[in-house]
Amino acid sequence: MTADFSASPDAAPAPHTFQVDLRGLVDLLSHHLYASPRVYLRELLQNAVDALTARRGADPDAPARIRLRTGDRSLSITDTGIGLSERDMHELLATIGRSSKRGDGLEAARSGFLGQFGIGLLACFVVAERIRVVSRSARTPDAAPVEWTARDDGSYTVRVLDVAAHPEAGTTVRLEARRGSEEWLTPRRVVELARHFGSLLPYDIRVDDAAVTGDAAPWAATYATPQARRAALVAHCRDVFGFAPLDAIDLDLPAAGVRGVAYVLPGAVSPAQRAGHRVHLKGMLLTERADGLLPDWAFFVRCVLDTDTLRPTASREALYEDEALAAVRDALGARVRDWLTGLAASAPERLERFIAVHHLGVKSLALHDPELLRTMLPWLPFETTDGRVPLTEFARRHPVVHFTRTVEEFRQVAAIASAQGIGVVNGGYTYDSELVEALPHVLPGATVTELDGETVTAHLDAVDGADELALAPFLATARARLDALGCDVALRAFHPVTVPALHLDDRQARHEQARQEAAEEADALWSGILGSLRGETPRARLVLNHLNPLVRRIASLPNAELAGTAVEALYGQSLLMARRPLRPADSALLNRAFAGLLEWSTLPGGGADEGDEAR
Repeated sequence: MTADFSASPDAAPAPHTFQVDLRGLVDLLSHHLYASPRVYLRELLQNAVDALTARRGADPDAPARIRLRTGDRSLSITDTGIGLSERDMHELLATIGRSSKRGDGLEAARSGFLGQFGIGLLACFVVAERIRVVSRSARTPDAAPVEWTARDDGSYTVRVLDVAAHPEAGTTVRLEARRGSEEWLTPRRVVELARHFGSLLPYDIRVDDAAVTGDAAPWAATYATPQARRAALVAHCRDVFGFAPLDAIDLDLPAAGVRGVAYVLPGAVSPAQRAGHRVHLKGMLLTERADGLLPDWAFFVRCVLDTDTLRPTASREALYEDEALAAVRDALGARVRDWLTGLAASAPERLERFIAVHHLGVKSLALHDPELLRTMLPWLPFETTDGRVPLTEFARRHPVVHFTRTVEEFRQVAAIASAQGIGVVNGGYTYDSELVEALPHVLPGATVTELDGETVTAHLDAVDGADELALAPFLATARARLDALGCDVALRAFHPVTVPALHLDDRQARHEQARQEAAEEADALWSGILGSLRGETPRARLVLNHLNPLVRRIASLPNAELAGTAVEALYGQSLLMARRPLRPADSALLNRAFAGLLEWSTLPGGGADEGDEAR
């Protein structure tokens, strides 16, 4: 079927004016509604597909094909759809908001429509300066074909043609490129866009005799073996997303009108990274950047879906957030969760590979799903004083599971706690402290408690009373030096002996330090308010290791000033070893201690000897 655009009327048709500011509309579409001019081809395909759907609704045996032909600065698209009458031309093509999907016996096919004919066709003015439509209605077999011609100045004409101009029912649309937009109508670009948007459409579509459709969606195709299916899905994922997936999850949800597949990313990604899901609406590509399609915890997959039920936004480049989308999101999340539990039951080696990459996503899900918590917790690795091990395994080794709420707290006590046989879990990473606290729900009888400085100190060996009494002057000097920093000094014996000092504090001590600093910098009123908040909070503590040779030498220095400077250096080193953020006062102390030790080391005679003792 070919429209004859050269047919001449007996008399020039009278011009009409669009019921809209066309140039303003084109500006709106190109700069605010559509992301790119390329959507013009999607609009043409949508109109053609809707016309076929409407005709098939009335006559299931009607032909269903779409042909695109490229020319010199032009493009035509012909469909064997329902067609338009002269009245339709006036009502539907030049008035925004009217749709060929209303009434007129077409309601039975309405659920299969993709878009609205009126705005979709006018959107082609983004790349065209003139649009000509020749159509013959299938609803009235004897109806003559009608030509509608519109220009980008907002005028259009309608005329009736001879039957020979369009012998079969259907529609042909011809675009003539506007200056600067010729590239969008070239054969290469038209084939590229037609395949990009329409490869999954259920009709015979060709561009200059090159097939656009024909292959089934990779998740719906029939394969000889499971291995062949997996190979096809891997190839599809590479083509669409550019990576080879760890696994593929079927997302066939007939009740929700959704079909597709989720590909598991092969590398870790940030939970905050925006997902780029690919969504088709009844076969037509809607968007490659859909978000909100899956629960936030499922950030480790990328989906390709085809849906019959979800609503597009006005630009048809995103999904409308409504109850239907929320229901589909929950259903897809359940499918991903079922895949995880299935791996735990039947493919533990695949689950281990997945968790090694995406443990953060599984932890997020387990935290909000009691059933999955029980299933996944034995597989999830945690940083502990026994190394990186599953939490349930760690709990079986230690009658009491201690945990820290920050990474810094864990780092400052890990070596010491391990040497003393204290089992500590690093709860400073995302979700970890909450999961540790949930352990008793999975492993009844497990004891979980937050680690504090008093607990660590209680596990360290006390120093012989006579030795501590002999070192009382040194300890007094050390306490005096660190008192202004809100830090006490204690003497203990512990392993490993290579650690000279351990800095211990807890959240209450840090809060008190922060309050004091804020009070010092605040005005009188605010300082008074902060002062009234002072509580009986524990102070930080520098625990000196009596077994460490350096501490013994410092404690025996005859020069109290040098001993105090050395203690300040040990305090600064303990903060750095724990990777704790330094306050201005801590930085000043480190600089002072470093300069002081340099000065002592360069003194002649006794000063240098004493400096050597300190080193």
